Amino acid sequence: MDNSIYFSKYEKYLKRVEDWLKQNFKVYECPEKVIYESMHYSLMAGGKRIRPVLSLAVAEMLSGDLDTVLPFACAIEMIHNYSLIHDDLPCMDDDDFRRGKPTNHKVFGEAIAVLAGDGLLNMAFETLLKEVARSHENSHLKAKAALLIAEAAGIKGMIGGQVLDMESENKTIGYDRLCDMHRKKTGALIKSSILAPAVLLGASSDTENALKIYADKIGLAFQIKDDILDYEGNSEIVGKPTGSDEKNRKSTFVTLLGMEEAKKLLEATVRQAKKVIEPFNNAEFLIKTAYYIAERDK
Repeated sequence: MDNSIYFSKYEKYLKRVEDWLKQNFKVYECPEKVIYESMHYSLMAGGKRIRPVLSLAVAEMLSGDLDTVLPFACAIEMIHNYSLIHDDLPCMDDDDFRRGKPTNHKVFGEAIAVLAGDGLLNMAFETLLKEVARSHENSHLKAKAALLIAEAAGIKGMIGGQVLDMESENKTIGYDRLCDMHRKKTGALIKSSILAPAVLLGASSDTENALKIYADKIGLAFQIKDDILDYEGNSEIVGKPTGSDEKNRKSTFVTLLGMEEAKKLLEATVRQAKKVIEPFNNAEFLIKTAYYIAERDK
């Protein structure tokens, strides 16, 4: 798949995600309007939307109904954005910019930013449960997919990984600990975006297993590339200040392996992702996405 076809398809998925979010998230005129404004500020700030895009791409590869998957994909995006609001807080990574704009707490204050993150997380689960309760048809598959997303967002996944990340500041940690941390912090939610549509569509166990491996590999690749961009990236393109890992004295794939070896690991990880997914029909978009993750500049 050449770049023009890939990005055309990406834009098609992206538009469906953006349209769903605009239709289902409004800023209401009410005494607590500021919380809706704060949530809207972060949720609608753009970004790659790679998690919901991956969900729709997997659904299409499996010849499934994209409309069935879309609310689950967008719930994952809400969870991702809540995590970014909280990550940027002074008590966490203390970042002033995100996607080229002042971070949520810089605009609305720390208290509202915390509540906006909480609001997006709760809205994600309202969205999931509405889908489970909508009809009896395939409700067990919807519930299973919702549970998978919940676990990925919780202490077994993203939150647990964030704790490991904070506990590792100002320390040198080993490669296995680093991989475990990012498998939870970054990889778990990416993995849920790939596996949730497979669960929703009743994919075979062999298909799920292959997608698990693919998801593990691109989740790892995503984090390695993030670590590289923190050292080599242009902050104006990345959309936030680079060098924060060094400022916070965090162990990364670059500090642990060196830049050259980190780039070699990135290339090898992408090749492994390609190998496991290429036997599927219509897998070209997912293969190209693995390379896109490795080649992106933000």
